Amino acid sequence: TRKSGEPYITHPLAVTMILAELGAETTTLVAALLHDTVEDTDVTSDQLVKEFGPEVAYLVNGVTKLEKVDYGAAAEPETFRKMLVATGNDVRVMAIKLADRLHNMRTIRHMKPASQVRIAKITRDFLIPLAERLGVQAIKAELEDLVFAVLHPADHTCIRELIATHESRPDPLAGLAQRVHSVLREARINAEVSVRARHSLSVHRVRLRAEVGAFDFGRLLVVVDEVADCYAVLGELHTCFTPVISEFQDFIAAPKFNLYQSLHTAITVPDGDIAQVLVRTRRMHQVAEAGVIALADPHGPDGEPAGPGADGERADPTRPGWLTRLLDWQSVTPDTDVFWSALRAELSEDREVTVFTSGGRTLALADGASCVDAAYAVSEDTGHRCIGARVNGRLAALSTVLRDGDTVQLFTAEDAGSGPSARWLDFAHTPLARIAVQRWLDAHPPAPEQPAPVLAAGRPGRPGTVPTADAPGLPAAPAAGGGIGPPGLGGPAVVGQNGSGPAAAPVAVAGHPHAPVRLARCCTPVPPDAVTGFLTRRGTVAVHRDECAAARRMSESGRSPVAVQWQPAAQDATGSGSGYRVTVHAEALCRRRLLADVTEAIAGAGAGIVSAHVEPPKELRVRHTYTVELPDAGSLPSLMRAMRKVAGVYDVYRARRPVG
Repeated sequence: TRKSGEPYITHPLAVTMILAELGAETTTLVAALLHDTVEDTDVTSDQLVKEFGPEVAYLVNGVTKLEKVDYGAAAEPETFRKMLVATGNDVRVMAIKLADRLHNMRTIRHMKPASQVRIAKITRDFLIPLAERLGVQAIKAELEDLVFAVLHPADHTCIRELIATHESRPDPLAGLAQRVHSVLREARINAEVSVRARHSLSVHRVRLRAEVGAFDFGRLLVVVDEVADCYAVLGELHTCFTPVISEFQDFIAAPKFNLYQSLHTAITVPDGDIAQVLVRTRRMHQVAEAGVIALADPHGPDGEPAGPGADGERADPTRPGWLTRLLDWQSVTPDTDVFWSALRAELSEDREVTVFTSGGRTLALADGASCVDAAYAVSEDTGHRCIGARVNGRLAALSTVLRDGDTVQLFTAEDAGSGPSARWLDFAHTPLARIAVQRWLDAHPPAPEQPAPVLAAGRPGRPGTVPTADAPGLPAAPAAGGGIGPPGLGGPAVVGQNGSGPAAAPVAVAGHPHAPVRLARCCTPVPPDAVTGFLTRRGTVAVHRDECAAARRMSESGRSPVAVQWQPAAQDATGSGSGYRVTVHAEALCRRRLLADVTEAIAGAGAGIVSAHVEPPKELRVRHTYTVELPDAGSLPSLMRAMRKVAGVYDVYRARRPVG
């Protein structure tokens, strides 16, 4: 017998009837009748297999609780884990569990008050969100009301009194339903129009926002035969009544993640009240009420599971993205407490967003997910090595929150030893990402703080003399947001300034053949740049690039330019090859060893580094400024190409120093 004193069989019969009313197929109903046999009787799993087949036995075992004798306080969380894993293979496991909990909540008054509260909270935090995600609105709505009555009895009583008072009076929605039906009949649209009453918690939510009016106790439901009829109904409603455009939502063209489809609109009645209207087909109505239960047997006609779809998931819609996501992170979460809290957080999200990767993958992520979450949804290795992202073609911080329909391009470091920053936990939203980041941080504790070494300047034309080229462990660019960097590099850094003056340049000056020449630091011209000279007070000719802002300002102020030109194969006074000094900017995404890799590329191109400056990073992006001396004039393009090839560097360009 049950605690109510009723015969034991009343419970499995009630569970089976709940599922039968929602249209469940035979195998599900057989398993529902037997769902407590292994847990509460002497029947074994082997007996179920022998008498009813492996499919029924699998469903029964999926909802069978783990023993507290074996698991202690972890019994309930681990039972949920076991049930979710089983649901991943066959969603009917969860359908049976939801029906089981619904009947237990209907009879919860026979439990002790403390047990009632505990069970109601578990139902609120886990079972109701699962019912919502599986689209089983009929079970979800009743569970919400039963939990509402246990956890908020005073509010529940107040709402029931409001509903009773409303039901004792003529319902204005009933008259409106007749008017809508007449309008649709005249338009020759075959439709059923009815009043769909709100359940207690739904009325309570309306009451929290505003005073409950006569039209707030229900909504009009219009059910038609075809999808085209839905839009025809919408046209008639918006033509014959005054629509409230802000209330319109098209969940047919863009279904909710739990398979729900309907048109939502609202119309204004003559006295100024607003009536909500739902429009759907009969099939949509069945799915809206029963969710995955209405999708029939998730196995093929031959009894085998449906094959994978194009995205790698099962072809049938009973394996939604959120379930795959949940199964992924629970498989790497052995700790029961972490699993339990992460599951509660995952289920607290009431919607999800769909984003697309540049590689053609489709990712279903919880609402509020960031680029970091997208990286870990691709794979744990991609998440660990992620150093930046583009969202819809534009560079974005890893903390950027993604929206429905966004396209994400993820940049990853080539170094397999790369890993996340502790700051990622501030914007990693999904359990999969948070658990992976925390596990990596636990396995890689931060090293003791060390002072940043000074980078010595290289000499012109002598690659390999820059210490960073082969120095393992050289600090990376400073971190910002999701970037990774060691302590001590948080501000601007000037590295390796050797203090030497600019190298002599092979420039011929018209009219001043023996005048000393210097290349302007503001634009660092090199052959074959178009150049202009200006005579200084000391008699030196300063050579600027034609496009230099300083040169333009001097011309506008009335100073006369001096004609200059590059001399091919010129030699300096000592007879050795002259070096060409130039300043370039490298825009990059923050990552470990970025500075080491860029300086190695510069040295490999045969250039010597005069100075290097690292600006404070912004939104995971950092700018390096290098002044280098080139062995010959034609080596600048190859140097810039070599720098662009460094992982994380997305742009290299000549410096243009602002003037004035």
